[in-house]
Amino acid sequence: MKKTIVMTSLLIGLSWCSQGQTISKNALGLRIGDNDGFGGELSYQRKMATNNRLELDLGWRSSNNIDALKLAGIYQWVWNIDGGFNWYAGVGAGLGYWNHDDNLNDDNGVFAFIAGDLGIEYDFDVPIQVSLDIRPELYFNSNDYRDNNFGPDIALGIRYRF
Repeated sequence: MKKTIVMTSLLIGLSWCSQGQTISKNALGLRIGDNDGFGGELSYQRKMATNNRLELDLGWRSSNNIDALKLAGIYQWVWNIDGGFNWYAGVGAGLGYWNHDDNLNDDNGVFAFIAGDLGIEYDFDVPIQVSLDIRPELYFNSNDYRDNNFGPDIALGIRYRF
């Protein structure tokens, strides 16, 4: 009896997770947010499987005499909520370059990071997608770039789906 309950629960859970998805094959747009200063990213999403996609973001940040260029790759799992609403979660990593110039000293360097991703998106009837997500990032080799090694990257995205 116990095995039957476990198998039934598993099948119900799998059928819920495999609802029809509306992930487009490609999406290209902007991701605008704030982590270490306001900035934007050129964002590309590529469908990998029925419920999975890869997101690549290339962007810049600027604040308090520090400029940074950042490349992130995030693998995401996507679940349908209702209608055009989806929520997603993912993991990934990235690299970056920073430059600090305050007229007293000039310093620069590179950093690496690992990241999680959690967000919600809406796919309009026209091929436009709007999203809001948080990407907690854990930085390595960033002693002169950040005061601590953690930063939550919160952003609003808008993409053209094709």
